[in-house]
Amino acid sequence: MVRTPPGGVESGAMQRSPARRARRNRPARPSRSGPRNGASVGSVTDPDFGADLGPELETAMAAHRREVEAIAAGPWPPGFADTIAALEASGDRLHRAERLLDDASAARSTPEIRALDAELRPRMAAHRDAVALEPRIVARVGDLFARRDALVLGAEERCVLERRHRDAIRAGAALGEPQQARLRAINERLAALTAEFRRRLLDETRALALHVTDAAQLDGLPEPMRDAARRAAGDDGGFRLTLALPSAQPALEHLHDRSLRERLWRASVARGRRGGPNDNRPVVAEIAALRAERAGLLGFGSHAEYAIAEQTAGSLEAVDRLLDEVGAAPADAARADGRRHAAALRADGHAGPLEPWDWPYYAARERLERHAVDERRLREHFVLDGVLRDGVFELAKQLYGLRFEPCGDAARPHPDVAVFDVRDEDGGERGRLYVDAFAREGKVGGGWTDAYAEPALLIGRRPLVVLQLNATKPRDGAPALLTLLDVRILFHEFGHALHMLLSDVAYPSIAGFNVAADVAELPSQIHEALGFSPAMLERYARHHATGAPLAEADVAALSASERIDAAARSVRSGLCSRLDQAWHRLAPGETVDDVDAFEAAVVARHALDVRGLDFTYRSSYFDHVFDGQYDGTHYAYLWSAVLEATVLEWLDEQGGPTRAAGRRLRDALLSRGAVVDPLDAVGTITGRTPSVASLLRRRGLAPTA
Repeated sequence: MVRTPPGGVESGAMQRSPARRARRNRPARPSRSGPRNGASVGSVTDPDFGADLGPELETAMAAHRREVEAIAAGPWPPGFADTIAALEASGDRLHRAERLLDDASAARSTPEIRALDAELRPRMAAHRDAVALEPRIVARVGDLFARRDALVLGAEERCVLERRHRDAIRAGAALGEPQQARLRAINERLAALTAEFRRRLLDETRALALHVTDAAQLDGLPEPMRDAARRAAGDDGGFRLTLALPSAQPALEHLHDRSLRERLWRASVARGRRGGPNDNRPVVAEIAALRAERAGLLGFGSHAEYAIAEQTAGSLEAVDRLLDEVGAAPADAARADGRRHAAALRADGHAGPLEPWDWPYYAARERLERHAVDERRLREHFVLDGVLRDGVFELAKQLYGLRFEPCGDAARPHPDVAVFDVRDEDGGERGRLYVDAFAREGKVGGGWTDAYAEPALLIGRRPLVVLQLNATKPRDGAPALLTLLDVRILFHEFGHALHMLLSDVAYPSIAGFNVAADVAELPSQIHEALGFSPAMLERYARHHATGAPLAEADVAALSASERIDAAARSVRSGLCSRLDQAWHRLAPGETVDDVDAFEAAVVARHALDVRGLDFTYRSSYFDHVFDGQYDGTHYAYLWSAVLEATVLEWLDEQGGPTRAAGRRLRDALLSRGAVVDPLDAVGTITGRTPSVASLLRRRGLAPTA
């Protein structure tokens, strides 16, 4: 799953949703995406949303074991087709069942789903280890790898062979039996712990929602949010402020009542760290210690070193250089922002000091007063259907020629989900897109992209991509209006969806967004930024009642919004990355007894103590790294932002999102998965070397002469 974080999604000016990478505890998938130019290979098959997932996953794992046994027992010497291609094509039934469990546990969680999740994750981890460490499979892959120069292999075949061999080594294939046994035990325990982390966080998020009885305390809250709070309270009466996002609470930007802002912020940061059965701090500490132990078994000094070895950054030193280069200027600028916010706080009659529950409120007020970004008025122009049709889909048409056709008779997991068939301009199938837009009970907060099926034309499977939001559902008959944050998340997550829908790589483990984690955010951040170009805003930002476009001043303010709050956003993102690195640079055998003190030491060590700014995530709800795929790689948001800034500078020179520019992006990067080096691809597309300077210029943080 790919998730969006503010505090997290790293491009754009406002806070963003908590993007989480969806491939939670998963192996590389047997998918294959299709040929170029819309050739009709493969088909769309509706997921079985009514499947009994417990028995289905057991049956699917048994079927996969039989497929792997047939490959292991194949003739010797092995060939590419009977080993690598066969492994890539195996496990389709398991792939689909896993996808359904992932989707249900994140978007439609119930006590039954949570119990099933906790029961099956360790068994699925054991199944993956059994496949990865099967000696005959390891021997066949190793033999082919040793002979790779003598084999007649294309670029994709060589890439997938090298990936399979690398993954086998990283899974422990070179270890002795005692070490492998310990590795298997660690992986099973980690799978159980991440499921437990998720369960506790969901329970805490529900339990800590605020019940407000005095309507006057909600002064400043936009009417759609107030109405949603009234409906959420149900028979209890009054209002219920839910904890909307893992990383941020949008209501903090609007509530005039400082005491209520404080209550909401304190509830948010209390998740998983207030003692009792749902305290996630011991879970976090054990996860980090086990990851460090596993890294040591595999010959690495830390889990971060293990994770970064397969990223484009390549080394801990490269990550530190990035965080150092991006860190200094934003911290100084954020302190200046904080002084202005503190002055506004005092002008409102509060003695201060500026606190974390004040910063979002005064930053939003400054966006209105200094930059004319009136988010309440803007919301009247962001109608969900229009943003999708005339914004998101139109951008994909302009760049790539894609068409999105409503599919009313498709199966769907919930009545709110909209379904679209996706086609190339010549009518060829690309796959299907599901848009699950609204928040509801049992759905994780934020935004993310996942798939009910990843592309696998090797076995005739088209991608079924699901885009998740947590927008406020309107009353019956009212238009579905999006916040500015919702719109950003929508364009951001759509970039992830395109990474799968445009994939033309034959082999699943190197197709779509099965790429290095530190560049997986590049397509999403590019498309998020393009969604706020003046030309796009003029198309989709239309008043829900009159159809009037945004005023020119609003378009200009939004188009320039990359620089608004850029300092605070960069500090928060850098701080989260520092926290991630601190947890995952623990040496094998090293443990953390006091999680809160550990976090405080990270702030002190890196001098990121900007008054009023706090972690976007605390460890106890940092789902990106403890229930996602950014463990040791949260810096990916900044790393991808450097590449994004380079691509966007080039796009500006090309006249924006033209078809010619889209062809270059598609052919050199988006369709090629892991077959091409993304840094080389960006250089090929733009003719320039990515640099932190481009990012700082774009955010208005470059040092002045």
